[in-house]
Amino acid sequence: MELYQFEMSHYCEKVRFLLDYKGLTYQKTEVTPGIGQLEVYQLSGQRQVPLLKDGAQVIADSTAIARYLETTYPDRPIIPTDAQQRGYCLALEAWADDSLGTNARKVMLGAFGQNPDLRAALLPPETPDFLKGLVGAVPREALDILGTGVGLGPDVIKQARLDIEQSLEALTLLLADRPYLVGDTPTLADFAVAAMTMYIKFPAGGYVAVPTSLQGRGVPGIADNPAYATVFDWRERLYADYRIVGGALPSPGGDDRPTAINID
Repeated sequence: MELYQFEMSHYCEKVRFLLDYKGLTYQKTEVTPGIGQLEVYQLSGQRQVPLLKDGAQVIADSTAIARYLETTYPDRPIIPTDAQQRGYCLALEAWADDSLGTNARKVMLGAFGQNPDLRAALLPPETPDFLKGLVGAVPREALDILGTGVGLGPDVIKQARLDIEQSLEALTLLLADRPYLVGDTPTLADFAVAAMTMYIKFPAGGYVAVPTSLQGRGVPGIADNPAYATVFDWRERLYADYRIVGGALPSPGGDDRPTAINID
C-alpha cells in the first residue's frame, strides 16, 4: 500500500489513523504541492490528497478510503453494523470533515498570525536566533492584511474560533461518560474527530512530523483550556492505543522519512 499525502494534512492524518488501527502496512509518499500533484492527477484524475494506492486500486478522498478499507479489510471494523450507531458514526464523520476540520485550519492560521512564539516554533531547530526573532517580529497588523486578502480576516477567524469552542463543548459532553463517541469500540467517527483537531492542538510524541517545539502545543486559550481537557485526554488515549509512531514502511532507500514524488 502506498499513501500519497501531505504530512501536515489532517485528512491524511485521518487515513494514517485508520491504517494503523487496522494493522495495515503502508509506505508514505510525500507529495510536493503543485508539480507533485501532477502524478496524483495521473493516477486518479484529481489532484487532492490523501490518495491510497493498493495494488491496482487507487482511491482518493479520506471518506472513500475509509469505506474501501472497511470493505476490503474488515478486521477491526470502523463502521458499526447497528443501524442507529452507523448513522451516528457517519454523521459525526461528515461533521468532523466539513465543519471541525475547516474551522480548525482557520483558527490555527489565526493563532500563528497573532502569536510570535508559535511562528518562530515553526522554523527548523537550526534556524539562527536572529532569524527566529525576525519572523516573530512581523507585525500582527501586516499578517491581518495578508489574511484578509485570502479570505481569512479577523472576523472570519473570530467566528471560526467561536464555532470550534462550541464544537469542543459538544464533544466534552458526548465523551463525559463513554470511552468513544459511538459505542464501546473506536469507530470512523473517533478517528475523524481526533485527526480534525490536529490543528487545534498538535499531538505530542512524534506521531506527526511537526517541529518538536510545536508538539503538544496549539491554539492559545483553546488547546490549554481545562474546560476541554476531556476531549484532548480522550484524543491522547486514542493516539497511545491505536496510532503507531513511524507506522509506515521505510522508503525504498532505507530512509524512514516520507518519499518525495519525482516528475519526469
